[in-house]
Amino acid sequence: MKKIVTGIVVALTATTTLMAGVNAAACTGCHGADWSKKALGKSLNVAEMTKADIAAALIGYKDGSYGREMKGMMKGQVAKYSDADLEAFAQTIGK
Repeated sequence: MKKIVTGIVVALTATTTLMAGVNAAACTGCHGADWSKKALGKSLNVAEMTKADIAAALIGYKDGSYGREMKGMMKGQVAKYSDADLEAFAQTIGK
């Protein structure tokens, strides 16, 4: 049953993130399909973050005002998206 629920969550996340214009597959490699994996064991658990915190982090990575050791990697990941795309994406994965 847990596998079915996880599969449904992954499918819904993929669908909603596609609508947000952000390639979630690039994110799930480091953060996990359910956003609970700490990227490279160093970052915050995205699944525990609010929509507002995720949006602030993504936009902050883009403009260079947020992040520590993952700043360089994340800046490259979010640079191609508009702030509106990042905000919409945060709305689909945050709590």
